[in-house]
Amino acid sequence: MTVIALVNQKGGCSKSTSAVHLTCWLSRKGHKVHLLDADAQRSSSIWLQSMDDIKIPTTVLQSPDDLLEQIPELAAQCDHLIIDGPAGLSEASRAILFRADLAVVPCQPTGLDLQSASDAVRLIRQAQSVRGGAPQAAIFISRAVKGTKLLGEAIALLSKSKEATVLKTVIHQKQAIADTFGQAATIWDLPGRQAAESAREYERLFKEILGMLS
Repeated sequence: MTVIALVNQKGGCSKSTSAVHLTCWLSRKGHKVHLLDADAQRSSSIWLQSMDDIKIPTTVLQSPDDLLEQIPELAAQCDHLIIDGPAGLSEASRAILFRADLAVVPCQPTGLDLQSASDAVRLIRQAQSVRGGAPQAAIFISRAVKGTKLLGEAIALLSKSKEATVLKTVIHQKQAIADTFGQAATIWDLPGRQAAESAREYERLFKEILGMLS
């Protein structure tokens, strides 16, 4: 019974995409999993509900009080509760961090995104101070372009962080990933070399995430 929250105040960082793929990956590995969608756009819950070949329970909650009250109840019913956090660092985000075991921050390799990730980590630290340590914090780079200066600079900057674990796996930007929502699928369902490469990256990333909880 673990609660893993994907959080970031900035849109377009692959938060919902990562939440859906983590949920489906855990389900395919035989875990009992539940997705809690706290984002106003409801992308992740709509995405999961559109899939024909996999049936994963989803719940949509946005009120801070509902999140505080219902996260423990939902977590008790499954092995892993995955939370797609809201855009913006709101009271709903704080409520999620008061209940999460691990907060994962996806971050694109740009200056604006790095600042946004820093703000998210600051909110996590506030929750940690109130709770006496939890949740654990992790950051990973998403939507990266191989060989770019921005990627190298982002990795160098994040590697200096002492406030969150920087995961080694980088998720590179691929059209195959962008296609998954429209095809009501995950990267494991799509053909081609791009999809296979992305599938291997997600596999490595999610093993790192689970490793933090062991």
